[in-house]
Amino acid sequence: MRIQSIQEKSSPAVFYSCLIAKMAVTALVDEAVLTPKPGLVDAATTGSHQDMNIDTLLTSAYALQPTFSQIALYSQGKQPSQMLREEIARIGREGEQVMYAATNGVNTHKGAIWALGLLASATAVCGIQASPASITEAAGKIARYADRFSPLHSSNGLRVKKQYGAKGAAGEAKQGFPHVIHIGLPALHKARKLGIHETSARIDTLVTLIANLDDTCILHRAGPGVLKEVKMEASNVLEAGGVSTSMGKQRLEALDHILLSSNASPGGSADLLAAVLFLDRISFFEESYLQGGVANGNVSV
Repeated sequence: MRIQSIQEKSSPAVFYSCLIAKMAVTALVDEAVLTPKPGLVDAATTGSHQDMNIDTLLTSAYALQPTFSQIALYSQGKQPSQMLREEIARIGREGEQVMYAATNGVNTHKGAIWALGLLASATAVCGIQASPASITEAAGKIARYADRFSPLHSSNGLRVKKQYGAKGAAGEAKQGFPHVIHIGLPALHKARKLGIHETSARIDTLVTLIANLDDTCILHRAGPGVLKEVKMEASNVLEAGGVSTSMGKQRLEALDHILLSSNASPGGSADLLAAVLFLDRISFFEESYLQGGVANGNVSV
């Protein structure tokens, strides 16, 4: 979609916060509609989820735009600090309640609020023209500060972390999103250079993340044995040439079967795919910025 020119009365800070938020929401929408996705909700099936469908995901994604906008607006002109960490966490928790209200209590994007919230904040801190590497580095710095006001109740991710030693979403963020910047983005760029269709390139990127990530969503639902099997089958998809090949498509169906039969969903990988798509869009924006597109109000997301 194309962002219309922000009203002249709006400040640059509001303009950029709205722009960052729109790119975050677009990343969530692009991840949601990407089809087919093994074990996940997409435009064709509900995957391993009985409590949501594509409409639920899209409703949730659009409802979160004010949350990302508030995070970006607060973060502008600031440096990573405990105060910044705690304030965007507060806004994120309010966003979770917005999500639950929009979905009638279904957790569609809690992990994505964490990941994209941090990246939106880091983008505002670094400047929207910053490189993905600079943004993920800043996001890691923010995430490493403690949130003294974080609720004490245990989450599925924390239980899995204690039981299996997986670093989970918090560990991924504190390390500067290594699966995003070193695995996901390079996979997407490599697929494009090979001339692979954009949809297949994005699915291959998701599969690459699944093959490399100790996904706590899979661990929570099915345990380490299934996670190992899923990662191996995801690697088989890639070794077959990816989903743009007939053998790769067959391996993707086998991966989907493993996930569905185990009632497992690679939700952590899906959240990181959304992060990849967000940073990828930032990269395109950087080119537009350098060409003067921002000054002319002619920016597409």
